[in-house]
Amino acid sequence: FTAEYGRISLVARGASRQSRKGSNAALLQPFVPLLVSFSGRMELKTMVAIEPAEGKVALAGDRLFSGMYINELLVRLLHRNDAHPALFAAYSAALKALDGVSLLDTVLRCFELALLEELGYRLELDVDGVSGQQVEESRWYRYEPAHGLVASEGDTGTVETAFAGTELLAMASGEFSGSVRLPAKRLLREALAVHLGDEPLRSRELFQAGGGKSSTRLGGMSEQ
Repeated sequence: FTAEYGRISLVARGASRQSRKGSNAALLQPFVPLLVSFSGRMELKTMVAIEPAEGKVALAGDRLFSGMYINELLVRLLHRNDAHPALFAAYSAALKALDGVSLLDTVLRCFELALLEELGYRLELDVDGVSGQQVEESRWYRYEPAHGLVASEGDTGTVETAFAGTELLAMASGEFSGSVRLPAKRLLREALAVHLGDEPLRSRELFQAGGGKSSTRLGGMSEQ
């Protein structure tokens, strides 16, 4: 994923071959930022040279799986050779946050919202997508792909099918943990599912498999 060319496909010929400068294999790892030069006119291009750039992160446990989840979203939802400099910056910021102490829910939800906006489907969390009115604390809202968040008919709803106005307003202010953690995760899943289609995310399957083995160490796996 590059700032200037978007998502591209490269082949690194002889990457594991030893030379005076050593092997490039150690650099060609997930979450290692690189300065890259490449050539070729076909969709699959050839890597010419690489060198490390600043900003390497070391992810482990649930933070590693969260990084894999973000990567899979990019692969699934971005077209090749379509530059998204703002999303590239959001991606870099998300990885740095995962490498720190930021709450996973906040990191993932903020990135998901940035991704939707870059795809042209900005999610207005505090505005009714049909009436254009501000979300009201006392009302319930449903997510509709064609409109966004829309007031439920009769102001009724349940935690399984709708979102309380208080929850949406909290999300709009940047709160994605605590009492709004599960509603926020459910809302972003609904919004992304429209674009992901029926094929399940492999990173979620890894999360669930890993969570079953170590529910304490990987307790945050359900974050996605």
